Amino acid sequence: MQPLRSAGYAGLLAMAGSMVGCAPAPLVQGVGLSSYDAMVPSDGVLTKSRIAVNKEQVLAARTVRIVPTSFPSHIAPKLTGQQRTLVANSVNRGLCVALSDRFKVVPPDEAADLTVQAHVTQATETDEVAAGISAATSIGMNFVDLGVPVPTPRLPIGMGNLSMEAAATDASGEQQASMLWARGANAFFSSPRASKASDAYELADAFGEDFGTLLVKGESPFGASGIDLPTAQKINSAMGLPPKYAACERYGRYPGLAGVVGSQLGLPPEWTDKGAKPASAEPESVAAAPAEPESVAVAD
Repeated sequence: MQPLRSAGYAGLLAMAGSMVGCAPAPLVQGVGLSSYDAMVPSDGVLTKSRIAVNKEQVLAARTVRIVPTSFPSHIAPKLTGQQRTLVANSVNRGLCVALSDRFKVVPPDEAADLTVQAHVTQATETDEVAAGISAATSIGMNFVDLGVPVPTPRLPIGMGNLSMEAAATDASGEQQASMLWARGANAFFSSPRASKASDAYELADAFGEDFGTLLVKGESPFGASGIDLPTAQKINSAMGLPPKYAACERYGRYPGLAGVVGSQLGLPPEWTDKGAKPASAEPESVAAAPAEPESVAVAD
């Protein structure tokens, strides 16, 4: 999570989106939600989404628990088990921090007003060579004295993408909010890192923040006017400090300064993010799923 990602980004992204490339990302419907019928389009500048939310019921909730994100191996066979675990954990951590703005987050085995679970439905790996070249070019530009800062977009080839779905259910199992979500890496804002999982890892955190915001506000996280400044607890978490609620510790802390430096140097996130705490890692959340109907792309 970047502490100031939500502060004034909409305008910058709109401008950058017209100048540089984005990896295409399809909305892909899986089989993890109880219903997809009430969803309506709600797109952001770079994000495609469909959402459904019962605002009154969601805003009445005070506690939430997170069931580990599922990321079956057949969704992205070119990623290793370690990489899929890291991406799934990035979703969990992003959700936990975002939800902490309003909810009390409790452990997965405790009762809560809402239960949240996300599922990766599609992921395209990052081209490590192209990302490495982009990172090296960006580092090289730091040694060129042109008198003014020169932003260095990454090569708009081989960029990854991520498609997700998630739902929040109440204590009786009724679905109170849901989201289909898709975003591709952006040549201007996405960090080039030498790992097949790097873009999916970064996008996973963005999804966690978006779905968390849907539940915190009871409305779409996209299209709001004005600047939405990050809360103190989000900034603290982004710096690698302890999270607001102990339940979030199971997903590990953000890499903080080490993550920022690693991102600037193009290092794989596997090197800078320690991931979930070993005692609370749930390998079954990323294990290959049993035979299920195939995910299907959703027409725009």
